[in-house]
Amino acid sequence: MNLRDGVKTAENKVSSETRKLSEFVVDKSKSITDRLESFEDILNLEVGDTALNRAKALEREFNIRQLYIKYEGDNPTGTQKDRIAFAQVYDALRRDFDVVSLATCGNYGVAVALAANLAGIHCKIYIPESYHTERVEEMRSLNAEIIRLQGSYEDVVSESSKLAAQNEWYDANPGGANTPLQISAYAQIANEIYEDLGDAPKYCAVPVSNGTLMAGIFRGFVSLYKRGKTSRIPKMIAASSAFKNPIVQSFKKGLEYCKDLEPANIRETKYNEPLINWHSFDGEEALYALRESGGEAVNVSDRKLKEMSSLLQKKEGFRILPASTAGLIALLEIHERESMEPDRYVAVLTAKN
Repeated sequence: MNLRDGVKTAENKVSSETRKLSEFVVDKSKSITDRLESFEDILNLEVGDTALNRAKALEREFNIRQLYIKYEGDNPTGTQKDRIAFAQVYDALRRDFDVVSLATCGNYGVAVALAANLAGIHCKIYIPESYHTERVEEMRSLNAEIIRLQGSYEDVVSESSKLAAQNEWYDANPGGANTPLQISAYAQIANEIYEDLGDAPKYCAVPVSNGTLMAGIFRGFVSLYKRGKTSRIPKMIAASSAFKNPIVQSFKKGLEYCKDLEPANIRETKYNEPLINWHSFDGEEALYALRESGGEAVNVSDRKLKEMSSLLQKKEGFRILPASTAGLIALLEIHERESMEPDRYVAVLTAKN
């Protein structure tokens, strides 16, 4: 398999101020309190506060008002994964782990490798031996150790978690005990949208794979609403590769749980790979967000992913990974079907191209 799982390449550059802070963080002669404070400074400097842009060219193209794009490609490794990677490494640093380990197809591995490098923690990254991600050299350049294992991505997640437990390494894999921390990290996206808009949008559309991102954004908006910050909770829209994601398929079937798909029926392409999987680690959380918000789930074809990526570059100047446009496509399809009244609508674009 020649799987991309994200951006073709990224410079993974951080500021000179971050490098100076990193020198302090990795110095174990300093107190853990001061080291953690410096890593928090790194996180605040480098991660999040991504742009929310009004897409006026798309508004005119699709006759919709007001459409906003939340662009997660602004993060240091080019995707939203930096948010959870830095949160996990902060937790590992706080708990005095020397090694952090995880399974990846690409994006998350680079994000954890960067965070671990800045924290002075050794990073072990497990990749299915049949997968060939263009980002593996980035991981190595950040001093991560690459280990190949047999099996699917889901198999490698399971095996790497077992190895972490056996060797007392920090397990940064998705799902399980890490779900609350990752949801909390992604909830910050909702806070940033609220800060820019002054309220919650009517709809918030998100590409889904494991479901953690959408679940986190929803929980963030719920918290804002409960605290009286917003007048509403947005309807969440989940979008993924057509018939290749268990969250979308389970929701469409009206299931109360996230039913696994048949692995043999999953076919990846260079456009859909970041979205597809037969098992979603936080699928139940994502389904809960869809049900509670009165949201919708949409299947999106490769052709539409490719076309929207090209249109975004032409109309708005964004170079977006095709898979990252799934939520935006779904939102516009719902508008075409329902002719949504003028309001505020947000589509999260998760990675640059």
